[in-house]
Amino acid sequence: MSSSDIFIGETIGTAVLILLGGGVCAAVTLKRSKAQNAGWLAITFGWGFAVLTAAYISSSLSGAHLNPAVTVGVAVQSGEWGNVPVYFAGQMLGAAIGATLVWLAYYGQFQAHLRDPEIVAQTTGEEGLVDKSAAPAAGPVLGIFSTGPEIRNAVQNLATEIIGTTVLVLAILTLGLTKGLAVSGTGVLIVSLVVVGLGLSVGGPTGYAINPARDLGPRIVHALLPLPNKGGSDWGYAWVPVVGPLIGGALAGAIYQLAFA
Repeated sequence: MSSSDIFIGETIGTAVLILLGGGVCAAVTLKRSKAQNAGWLAITFGWGFAVLTAAYISSSLSGAHLNPAVTVGVAVQSGEWGNVPVYFAGQMLGAAIGATLVWLAYYGQFQAHLRDPEIVAQTTGEEGLVDKSAAPAAGPVLGIFSTGPEIRNAVQNLATEIIGTTVLVLAILTLGLTKGLAVSGTGVLIVSLVVVGLGLSVGGPTGYAINPARDLGPRIVHALLPLPNKGGSDWGYAWVPVVGPLIGGALAGAIYQLAFA
């Protein structure tokens, strides 16, 4: 598999992943969306189906890593690091494209939501709800683009991301999905269900990024998009869903080498 195939496959696949995954977050969050308030079950299953669709589309080109943590786990397990930068580049570009497509698909809903008087009051400090001198750490639609903790504790948040990502990547490695950069249809389905299970079981504390590109790429897009009253992008937390999953991916690769190789 060539570097160009890897880059194209990861770009397309990750774009689809974020379009569908971020799309379900937008559907549940935004006013004037038919799915508003559909809840956590809709989000977890939406992300599972997003993984399923994206992996089927991209597997023949790149092996469907779609996640820098998976790429690191595979590199640790196999000892092959040559294409890691190519995977990372495609994943980051694809994540940014996918987040932009979510904005386009829900453009009217973003406008209606962010111009709602209640949201305006929260983001501008009207009616004494917010200190005007302090920029909000996380804006009202940031959760559509990236993750954030329910309880802000860096050690716990980092541990949660490490644990979730270790399970995900170890499941992939033990299924043989990415060993030799090959993906089977049954394996893709199982990994998609693993993503749903992780969301239901350990997704509550942080929103289970378990994928650095999934969080960082859309967070950058959130910061750049011309969204009215969008608030902050919470850069103070942004390192957690990047560092945690990368540690988890490396740990899964090491566990595979110790226990399964």
